Amino acid sequence: MLRYLTAGESHGPALTVIVEGMPSGLPLTETYINRQLARRQKGYGRGGRMKIENDAVCFLSGVRGGLTLGSPVTMYIENKDGDNWKEIMSPGPDADLNQRVVTRPRPGHADLAGAIKYRHQDIRNVLERSSARETAARVAAGSTARKLLAELGIKITGQVVRIGNVVVEDKNPDTGKPERSLAGTQLLCADTGAEQGMMEAIAQAREAGDTLGGIFEIRVYGVPAGLGSYAQWDRKLDGRLAAALMSIQAVKGVEIGLGFAVAGLPGSRVQDEIFHDPDRGFYRCTNWAGGIEGGVTNGETLVVRAAMKPIPTLGRPLRSVDLNTKDSSCAAVERSDVCAVPAACVVGEAVTAWELARVCLEKCGGDSLVELRDNWDRYRYHTKQV
Repeated sequence: MLRYLTAGESHGPALTVIVEGMPSGLPLTETYINRQLARRQKGYGRGGRMKIENDAVCFLSGVRGGLTLGSPVTMYIENKDGDNWKEIMSPGPDADLNQRVVTRPRPGHADLAGAIKYRHQDIRNVLERSSARETAARVAAGSTARKLLAELGIKITGQVVRIGNVVVEDKNPDTGKPERSLAGTQLLCADTGAEQGMMEAIAQAREAGDTLGGIFEIRVYGVPAGLGSYAQWDRKLDGRLAAALMSIQAVKGVEIGLGFAVAGLPGSRVQDEIFHDPDRGFYRCTNWAGGIEGGVTNGETLVVRAAMKPIPTLGRPLRSVDLNTKDSSCAAVERSDVCAVPAACVVGEAVTAWELARVCLEKCGGDSLVELRDNWDRYRYHTKQV
């Protein structure tokens, strides 16, 4: 019902994304999406590429007069750095294939596995698409979903809760109001003391030619009970969210609510007791489940976290083997970031928004925003009357 497809190489002319199944009548502007793209580019520890790019979408189809038409929405994001790579990345037979050749795979990247799979002798054919540059297109797609959710009263917030060994102490997934504004922060961290420590750790890693990973947390407010399903494995919302977040480059772990911590606790400390109030309906005083039980939302705040490994491209490269000569050597070095956890958090918000928009449409349907909202309001009324 709702799907998207991205295309484009990191140093090609542009990234393209096609969104299909978005209801008609959704207010949507390039400016709205560009605000999210700008957030993805920010963060202390980003590399030189972000000084070149100024990501902005251009609608090629599916939007007229500031409203979606119900037909596919096509968005185009120019790669400004692509101007410096025209000869190398040219699609024609005149492409200069002898420049910037990569034959020394970087440990931790898709380099070697991708070259073996697609039988490439030049690893650039792998890294150009496996690059996290692709996530700009995913943020654009996710922003359309984010706008749809906003029209339904659902709000998504994300923040960084760990970089390296610096951790925000309070990660308790309690119910409550959205976090305070993160405007002005450099690492999307609400704890100013922790953020300062994170920046110092990133500076030390840069000096050492190393990189740092971390953990980001996403909370979603206003989600009613009943989204997702327990009926089939591939319809469980927690599984779909985990898959979406794990698909982000460098993400190696996902948890919902207490997540891995439940393995060391008794059942009495893990489950959320149920209460009822005539005005509120069913509710919980805790939210250890993170808003999902049995693959279905339970009406509480949705809480998910993802762990991002340190970026594999190092200023002081690790040992590798040349793909062609089989000689031992140091891995190739491409321009990269020291830390991109804040950017990954923004991408995480986007893919979370996308999966939630999908289950909202699956639950309430509607080819237009008017029809969807009417169905949605009736369902929300039902949840309060149970």
